[in-house]
Amino acid sequence: MTKNNPYTNSRRDFLKWGMASGAGLVVGFNFIGCQSDTAPVEIMKAMPSVWNEFDAYIKIGDTGLVSIFSQNPEIGQNIKTSMPMIVAEELDVAWRDVIVEQAPLNTDWYERQVAGGSQSIRQGWTTLRQAGAKVRHILLKTAAQKWGINIEDCKVKDGVISNPTGEQLSYGEIAAEASQQTLPEEVELKDPKEFKIIGQSKKNVDLNGIVTGQPLFGYDIKKEGMVHACVMRPPAFGMELVAFDDTAAKTINGVIETVKFGDKVAVIAENTWAAMKGKKALTAEWKQVEKAEDSAYHSEQLMLHLSKKADEPRRVDGDVDIAFAEADEVIERIYEAPFLPHNCMEPMNFYANVTEDKVELEGPIQTPAWQQDRVSKILDREKSDINVKMTRMGGGFGRRLYGDFGDEAAEISSLINKPVKLLFTREDDMTAGTYRPASAYRFKVGIKDGEISAYHLTEAFYNGMMFGQMPSNFPCGAITNYRVDCHNIKSNITTGAWRAPYANFLAFAEQAFLDELSGILDKDPVEFRLELLDKAKSDPVGEKYNYDADKFASVIKLAAEKSGWYNRGNKHLGFCAYYSHNTYVAEVAEVELSEGEPIIKKIYCAVDCGIVINPKAALNQIEGGIIDGIGHAMYGDFSFAKGQPQSDNYNKYRLIRMMEAPEIETHFVESYNDPTGLGEPTLPPAGGAIANALFSATGKRFYKQPFVKEMSLLG
Repeated sequence: MTKNNPYTNSRRDFLKWGMASGAGLVVGFNFIGCQSDTAPVEIMKAMPSVWNEFDAYIKIGDTGLVSIFSQNPEIGQNIKTSMPMIVAEELDVAWRDVIVEQAPLNTDWYERQVAGGSQSIRQGWTTLRQAGAKVRHILLKTAAQKWGINIEDCKVKDGVISNPTGEQLSYGEIAAEASQQTLPEEVELKDPKEFKIIGQSKKNVDLNGIVTGQPLFGYDIKKEGMVHACVMRPPAFGMELVAFDDTAAKTINGVIETVKFGDKVAVIAENTWAAMKGKKALTAEWKQVEKAEDSAYHSEQLMLHLSKKADEPRRVDGDVDIAFAEADEVIERIYEAPFLPHNCMEPMNFYANVTEDKVELEGPIQTPAWQQDRVSKILDREKSDINVKMTRMGGGFGRRLYGDFGDEAAEISSLINKPVKLLFTREDDMTAGTYRPASAYRFKVGIKDGEISAYHLTEAFYNGMMFGQMPSNFPCGAITNYRVDCHNIKSNITTGAWRAPYANFLAFAEQAFLDELSGILDKDPVEFRLELLDKAKSDPVGEKYNYDADKFASVIKLAAEKSGWYNRGNKHLGFCAYYSHNTYVAEVAEVELSEGEPIIKKIYCAVDCGIVINPKAALNQIEGGIIDGIGHAMYGDFSFAKGQPQSDNYNKYRLIRMMEAPEIETHFVESYNDPTGLGEPTLPPAGGAIANALFSATGKRFYKQPFVKEMSLLG
């Protein structure tokens, strides 16, 4: 590698943090062999004595073993396996000869070290392919130079290069020499039809560590000299700390000290149990400085805002007011959803060690660069002083986009001058969280001569409004007079992204309403959606909409076919289709009644997510999203009284149970298009499919989540 290569210089700067070196074994990483499902462990190449670095992604050892850095945080979406698969494909190395390392935070090396928005694979696709292809090119170039032939005359398979006379050179044999070559700016990529790794199911590279309990997660961190901290926070939103008494806390064996920061008090202890007990022993005086909100107030404000037009609508096609005045019939429905916690299986936690020389941060964070930036401001330190390491996460769902827990750990460490691991209990996690905002939607539709003549969507949302291009989502483009209004209601309850932001509830509301409209118009629900898509495609209305009508129709038809929609007989089926995070999904739910109780028997799912990188991992994401969507639509309920959350653990907050998870049958639209998102898109349609199937089974329409509340009215 050339001396001025920025990757080399940047990585050398990281050696002082214990990161990877250019030669010898790497310190601080677990190496995981990436054998195929059938390959025995013994055939993996031996651990090298020398590693040769090529770029920010690839090192090749003298034995031919290849190490690939996975740049983005791993929250269970399997990108730590899938992203290296993309690199390995273009590098043309056998997957069994690959090991994977979690890359450190480095915004100079990597464009987007973020886990969120189902964007990791989509955003990294071309860069990752180019990374592998460029290194393959200089390996071929080196071999060609040694043989004195043209590079076009060289072929490579599974990390072994051959020439027309049958001579061979392995990557390991020429890696040292090739690493001195300058990487090309851009090279030709493979035809997707030639892929050998992409499109094949590969096991999670952390699987062995997960099932054997190896320290992969933030909660597993143990470091010499480390103390533990639990934090007392205001018991209700809108409160601030007046005074506290730590006398009882300090009598607990293992408690070292307490420290106040802002309106919080941290108990520092020798172990987790002492820190938790010490926090419970604290007493404090609080005062209310902002409105103590409750759920009745939240609902009242949502309904109030739904009755208004926004000063600046998000989208206007035609004139809905004239169309409503001329309509034969006007239909209005309102849908409402509560605040929800994220409920990651691993509660929030973070490790911090703040010294005069450096700041070491490590833990489960979806946005490491944001974490670095915030801590630099909190501590008034240069970002170059702050090193952020990423652990595997026990779920994220958007909660770990917000590193408040990392901020707290850094601030506590700076105050006590010790390395500390901050721990949230489950109660901390649920009562001091960043919640999905409560929201409500009003749909108003005018019908003229048996067709939709006007469509007015009004949104009321706490601490935000519709995300991105949602005002340009289906069914806009298919209706002549179309308007979207959004209202942002301020609240002192902390809110943020929750898996499939905004779409997670809007999809149910919209698709349940369209299902009801199809009944009013005496049309089949599937055919009704296809008619609207055909109108958008053949004669689009207004400004450009953000979906592809053909792709949308394709997943709708596939789901209908595979579920036997048109031959359902007495089966209670519910249909839903939605486009979010650049992916098209259609779901059909099958529900049965048993002694009057609905049982979700099966979900049929059709997905167009472009080319599928790792089918096994893709199915995990699809099925996980569906089950998550069903569980929260059916049972997810969270309320506030005088600003205080009313659920603090799973004895009060209902999650879907294993026995309630339905059979899921997934079908992919075959595609060589670039990949899109998969971590979130199957969640939004799940609620709509279930609601529409429940209508078939019970004759009742559902307008509020969770459905169990309205189901209780059935008797």
